[in-house]
Amino acid sequence: MKTVANTLGVARSHLHDKVRRASKPRGPYRKPVDGELLPLVRRLVDERPTYGYRRITALANRELASTGEPAVNHKRMFRIMRQNGMLLARHTGRRIGRIHDGKVIVMRSNLRWCSDGFEITSGTARSFVSPSSSMPMIARSSPGKLSRAPASAAAWSVT
Repeated sequence: MKTVANTLGVARSHLHDKVRRASKPRGPYRKPVDGELLPLVRRLVDERPTYGYRRITALANRELASTGEPAVNHKRMFRIMRQNGMLLARHTGRRIGRIHDGKVIVMRSNLRWCSDGFEITSGTARSFVSPSSSMPMIARSSPGKLSRAPASAAAWSVT
């Protein structure tokens, strides 16, 4: 075989595979029972078009158990659904559509506020929190006393 491979200019492993390999490569794997499962799978997929092969397997196994038939493996269900074009589109993790460009849009000014900081010194709490215009806030002006937040943000320097 070495002489033939050298003469033809091909690898010996390639010639070995050609000699030993079957004349025809095998086709897709199919079991005769797959044809019996196909109507059940097709009905379940038609009823629930957003279900994947694992959920369809669970539903099919429930129905098969109620009739006393053996359960179906999820890999077999995947093969049946793939061969008959019933699989869902693969999730790529990419979103098409609106992309956030960093601009915050509100209906009118003074609607969007955020917390600037919080400081605790010697037992009294001083807050630098800006209130939302739609939600009243409670401020602690002195220990133990609660009061309503000032109406304007300018009066909110330090309480």
